[in-house]
Amino acid sequence: MSDLTRGSAAGSGPELHRVMGPGLLLLFVVGDILGTGIYALTGKVANEVGGAVWVPFLVAFLVALITGMSYLELVTKYPHAAGAALYTHKAFGVQFLTFMVAFAVMSSGIASASTASRAFAANFAEALDLDIGTGAAVTVIALVFMAVVAAINLRGVSESVKLNVLLTCVELTGLLIVIAIGCWALGVGDGDFGRIVEFDTGGRTAVGGVVVATTLAFYAMVGFEDSVNMAEECKEPSRIFPKVLLAGLIISGLSYVLVSISAIALVPAELLGEGDTPLLKVVEIGAPGFPTHIFAYITMFAVANSALINMLMASRLIYGMARQGVLPRPFGQVHETRRTPYIAIVFTTLLALGLIVFVGEVPELGGTTALLLLAVFTVVNIAVLVLRRDHVRHEHFHTPTVLPVLGALTCGFLVTPWTDRNIEQYVIAGVLLAIGIALWGVNHLAIRSMRAQPLATEPPAK
Repeated sequence: MSDLTRGSAAGSGPELHRVMGPGLLLLFVVGDILGTGIYALTGKVANEVGGAVWVPFLVAFLVALITGMSYLELVTKYPHAAGAALYTHKAFGVQFLTFMVAFAVMSSGIASASTASRAFAANFAEALDLDIGTGAAVTVIALVFMAVVAAINLRGVSESVKLNVLLTCVELTGLLIVIAIGCWALGVGDGDFGRIVEFDTGGRTAVGGVVVATTLAFYAMVGFEDSVNMAEECKEPSRIFPKVLLAGLIISGLSYVLVSISAIALVPAELLGEGDTPLLKVVEIGAPGFPTHIFAYITMFAVANSALINMLMASRLIYGMARQGVLPRPFGQVHETRRTPYIAIVFTTLLALGLIVFVGEVPELGGTTALLLLAVFTVVNIAVLVLRRDHVRHEHFHTPTVLPVLGALTCGFLVTPWTDRNIEQYVIAGVLLAIGIALWGVNHLAIRSMRAQPLATEPPAK
């Protein structure tokens, strides 16, 4: 297998445009973290922990921040597009492990984007007051939406990131509306802020309830790891990543805590946990005069941004692995005029369309996505420690040793059944990884078959 350390030496074709400076990268990170998680999961977290709904979001933020420090050391040390798979291969050199890490990351992104597309379809219907139910009409809208995402992705990263800027501003506006309504309620005395210290964990201890809720809330914090797959499209990635990634995590974590406090102060936990539009309930109860259809549009655009960024990540991951020789070379081809990895984009889009049609809505998909990524984060935190022996010539970020150790332990714990995670999440993750194993086996046999084939012609006589 080709060595992943060789950068883009695997091909001599055109390379990706370096169009992302600190501002665009910050909006990319924030836009990737914010979105479907906070807009859809606040109520589900409240079901597990009661009024102290902000605590799991805070714990999830701290776990993500610790792992983010490990990613910072690795992305500034190896500023290439393959992300976690690259770090895994450099640390352990095991082809199977590298492939499975890449497959887990890609699967989580595509599954998240597919779910976001269906959420977009549902919010689209609600915003336009369409009575289309949850059947074929929603699927058709989701498929059309995913095709539009693919077209934007194919056109170019500059266009994709500029749209991300717009959608991120919309996302932030929606969250700021919720925070402002909470502040107004605090000022006039309408909100019950005493709820924020009330725990209702359904018979579990407070700690047990927070752990279970954190496994859900962590889905709202994932996304920061996607940015490392854009390293080859960033200007001076080794210099700008540390400040930008940390700023993005802090902005997102602070937004989540403030939104969850505002939500629970205005809406009781049992009501907040009903249905899939918790923040819309906050707006309806906290500001009855606010046009709620506008907030439905905001939610629609928020989940659209999640889909766009996840599909950007998935295609760049496939591209990066192909350029390093781990996946077939065609996936690493770049379009001559648009300078985008068009074959990787088409491949990931087809997978997403398949999930939309054949899988549909999976209630535990958010937890499954977090489960897969927590397993990847465990490997990445260990890889940081292993790669300390590998020295590079340029300067890079260096995280304190205690943080990757703590990150490996916390992420590894959140993967285990001790967290009382729903068994359905393990089943879904197991099926996805089984597909990955099957694909790896087919690819391995194909490579062996090609090597075993005799030459078509005899070498010229000497």
